[in-house]
Amino acid sequence: MAATDETGPAGRNTTVPGTPPPAGPPTDPAPRTGARMPRWLPRAMVLALALIAVFQFGSWAFHQLTGLLINVLIAFFLALAVEPAVSWMAARGVRRGFGTFLVFVGVLVVGAGFVTLLGSMLAEQIIKIVEDFPQYLDSVINWINTHFHTELRRVDIQENLLRSDWLRNYVQNSATGVLDVSAQVLGGLFRLLTIALFSFYFAADGPRLRRTICSVLPPARQAEVLRAWEIAVNKTGGYLYSRGLMALISGLAHYVLLEFLDVPYAPVLAVWVGVVSQFIPTIGTYLAGALPMLIAFTVAPWYAVWVLVFVVVYQQFENYVLQPKLTARTVDIHPAVAFGSVVAGTALLGAVGALIAIPAVATLQAFLGAYVKRYDVTDDPRVLGHRGSGGKSAFGRRVRGLWAQRRPEDDGAGPAAGAGAAGAGAAGSGAAGAAGPGEGGTAGAS
Repeated sequence: MAATDETGPAGRNTTVPGTPPPAGPPTDPAPRTGARMPRWLPRAMVLALALIAVFQFGSWAFHQLTGLLINVLIAFFLALAVEPAVSWMAARGVRRGFGTFLVFVGVLVVGAGFVTLLGSMLAEQIIKIVEDFPQYLDSVINWINTHFHTELRRVDIQENLLRSDWLRNYVQNSATGVLDVSAQVLGGLFRLLTIALFSFYFAADGPRLRRTICSVLPPARQAEVLRAWEIAVNKTGGYLYSRGLMALISGLAHYVLLEFLDVPYAPVLAVWVGVVSQFIPTIGTYLAGALPMLIAFTVAPWYAVWVLVFVVVYQQFENYVLQPKLTARTVDIHPAVAFGSVVAGTALLGAVGALIAIPAVATLQAFLGAYVKRYDVTDDPRVLGHRGSGGKSAFGRRVRGLWAQRRPEDDGAGPAAGAGAAGAGAAGSGAAGAAGPGEGGTAGAS
């Protein structure tokens, strides 16, 4: 039995001396230090590098084409401005291309006439300023000699000016900058030609362009695009036409004033006021009126005051009488919104943004107006901007009570009258009202 007990599990696990131990259970091999790269990592790296390269190329191309994109944007808004005239001619049997050509020729003739007239007036005024410059200089020299007891002479000032190094350097720099000015003029002419060409194609092929855009959209989106296009045409054309008419009226009104005051350069100043006051909203009239005020001040200080008064009065007339009638159906937006849009447009696109900001905002406002649900506003006094009748009556009662208390003393009545008034005031107060009639009489006697 003892031998049998020794042959149990403990006995079976014993090894004979001199023999190798039995192999134990298999163990996990050591982890590899050089694991393989995931298959998705190279593709992800290549995709990231490709996206960075595309972004860099797109940014470079956008900066290179910024001038062209701005020209296309200007051309598009000009095409929207002439679209009503072209459509009116096309509806009467005129071919759209020929009608667009006639409209552009008319605009070119008017613009050339305006520039020629303005240039001739400016040339005449410049010649007059140059001819009268010695007289102006003599008057300034006499004023300086009188007030500061100096002995300046115009001949000495002219000789010193002609022999100065500043004038010599200025002439040299101007001579070297002639090529730069010529390049800028040629670049401006090329830009005007580019804008005119794109505007012509946008206006002449307007239906085809709309058809091409709508062909890649579902029917519901097509209706929205066509409605937005129609709103943009109405707002842009109406804005330019109404502003042009108001510029004409403003220029004529200021021309009459300047001629009446015998202010020099009246035609040029009137054109300046008409253009600047209308295409810079809200503060354009005041900016435009600064130059006529300065010129009028050189004639007589009171003339500058009259010009300022006229500018302020005309601004109110334009804001409350003229502008609502001319722009009620075109660009009916709040003046603060118009000013903010001009500031934002100037920050984004400069002078171009200032010109197209108002029609763009008016178009966006009119387009989004169809998707905004509006409700009737209750006739609450807080909505109307004043307090209710209850507040007014309470305030009135309070004032009348104070006046009733002070009136006998102010009239110089005797002590008895003052005591009676005090008793009446005590009887009318809340404490006397709570007490009985006898107590009120006692208070009055005291």
